[in-house]
Amino acid sequence: MALSIGLTYDLKDDYLRAGFSPESVMEFDSEDTIAGLDGALASLGHRPERVGRGRELARRLAAGERWDVVFNFAEGVWGRSREAQVPALCELYDQPYTFADPLTCALTLDKAMAKRVVRDHGLATAAFAVVASAAEADGVTLPAPLFVKPVAEGSSKGVTGRSLVRDRAELAEVCAEMLERFAQPVLVETFLPGREVTVGIVGHGHSARVIGVMEVSFTGKSEAAAYTALNKDEYLERVAYRLIHGEALAEQARGLALEVFHVLGCRDAARVDVRCDAAGVPHFLEVNPLPGLHHVRSDLPIMARLGGMTFPQLIGEIVASARERYGL
Repeated sequence: MALSIGLTYDLKDDYLRAGFSPESVMEFDSEDTIAGLDGALASLGHRPERVGRGRELARRLAAGERWDVVFNFAEGVWGRSREAQVPALCELYDQPYTFADPLTCALTLDKAMAKRVVRDHGLATAAFAVVASAAEADGVTLPAPLFVKPVAEGSSKGVTGRSLVRDRAELAEVCAEMLERFAQPVLVETFLPGREVTVGIVGHGHSARVIGVMEVSFTGKSEAAAYTALNKDEYLERVAYRLIHGEALAEQARGLALEVFHVLGCRDAARVDVRCDAAGVPHFLEVNPLPGLHHVRSDLPIMARLGGMTFPQLIGEIVASARERYGL
């Protein structure tokens, strides 16, 4: 049965026209992304309707409008709970929606909070500290090398060649730069020097399944040994992707990612990033419960494509999961 589907999103061009800087809108979506999703939903026989950002959704819900389901990939603008705003609105107005609930969206955007929950469940994640002022950096006792990034950003925002701190003398300087630039605490982690994979999951509850374990490796043109914003943006030259099967890392990462998916309350789809330590043991890095959905360049669609799944099929599985949850 065809569904009426409201699309919620934050469009980069809207915010750029309003005076936001290019860096501040890195997490937001391009017209290509929204058009691709709109087209995929229509090709599946559904009736998509563009709603836009959270304030527009609030206005329309308050006016009495409803859809069979809201397909939510709005990031929000302000605060560390910004990704929870649209899910909270949907719950306030009893409007079915895709992806994680407000608690999970707020928890997972704060990388340190997510790591605490994962660690408390006995799952591997690198040792870390949270630095809220430049003075606090001097109190970090973790041995170098270290990896530094804003605590509550996505799309590799703030992850640059400066993030890898090889000398403790640099730590206070790098932390001070990030604190000023992003106006939020900084996550400082023990650097994991091993292989990096990202794991794509669709479904919910017992039906959740891994659709791919994709290794992210870096070419000679890459920036540092990490999935920085620049490497991600210029992925054709700087990054190589491949699905891995039948080796220990693939199975270990698959198991870890599914446990994280359940522990943090993800649903319908998510992408879990995993990196190995020097001994080859995979550790949880972070999870994106609202994964990027550009039909060509986002990681989840890339791994789906490498595994033989078309973009409309991927979107169809996400909608089917939400539909099953709500009994639509």
